[in-house]
Amino acid sequence: MVTYKKGIEKMKNISRREFIKSTISTAGAGTLLLTCGKKSLGLDPPGLVQLGDTGITVSRIAMGTGTHGTGRSSDQTRLGMEPFVQMAHHAYDSGIIFFDSADMYGSHTYIREALKDISRDKVVILSKIWAVSRPGAETASPSQHLERFLEELGTDYVDIVLLHCMTSPNWPTQLEPYCEYLAQAKEKGMVRAHGISCHNFGALQVAAESGWVDVLLARINHAGNRMDDTPEKVVAVLKQARARGAGILGMKIFGEGDLSAEDQRQQSLEFVWNSDTIHAMTIGFMDTGQMDDAIQRLNAIVKS
Repeated sequence: MVTYKKGIEKMKNISRREFIKSTISTAGAGTLLLTCGKKSLGLDPPGLVQLGDTGITVSRIAMGTGTHGTGRSSDQTRLGMEPFVQMAHHAYDSGIIFFDSADMYGSHTYIREALKDISRDKVVILSKIWAVSRPGAETASPSQHLERFLEELGTDYVDIVLLHCMTSPNWPTQLEPYCEYLAQAKEKGMVRAHGISCHNFGALQVAAESGWVDVLLARINHAGNRMDDTPEKVVAVLKQARARGAGILGMKIFGEGDLSAEDQRQQSLEFVWNSDTIHAMTIGFMDTGQMDDAIQRLNAIVKS
């Protein structure tokens, strides 16, 4: 096991992905020509941003692993280990250093395999705890959840741990033991930031005001598809959370696949980024072509 405070052991021979990431960190705003095998990607890396006041630096795009995720399975894990790992390597080669996982997606061991040859401090890993009773969710104490996560991910700290799928505005009271434990885990260096993912507007409003919420993951797109309320209302609440220093992450950018047409993808990316609410977004890609398309589109929007 490695320790966050002391750093982690570097690879004996630097990998091509690590070299590229190092180059990205020092390249400034210039375009970096990336290669993956014999294929020239010609992509600008999705730039790095500070996640609110957390002290964590992330890429603007996170590789999501939970499309239609339930019962410790998702569209991404159902691809199989080898295709998943190849896509994760492509993500890292393309400048994506942020990986979004969860217990309910069953993606921890996939993330571990994908990142095993990359220095731990070069990537940001997010995971989520099912803290409420639900089919497929394991009944366990907060510490048992986190200890298992660390083992499955092959690390001794998780950058961001969220309480998954909050659907009640009473979540701070209902899940007080989880909040207290994660705060203690943060003090010990087992997690770097904590917060919630929202699937209810009341829960979102409470999270926006809560000083305990370091990171808020919320559903947002231009069409209001699979969101907690209208885009206008959600944007207003997220701006409130961002103003107090919370790190804001967007999800359901393409409505879990419902907004898949080219014009819909473009409109959503433009709306989400130009709303000045989020720091980064998680997208569940199914292949590298989808990933390249999102990177190119977002980079063009950021530069415009």
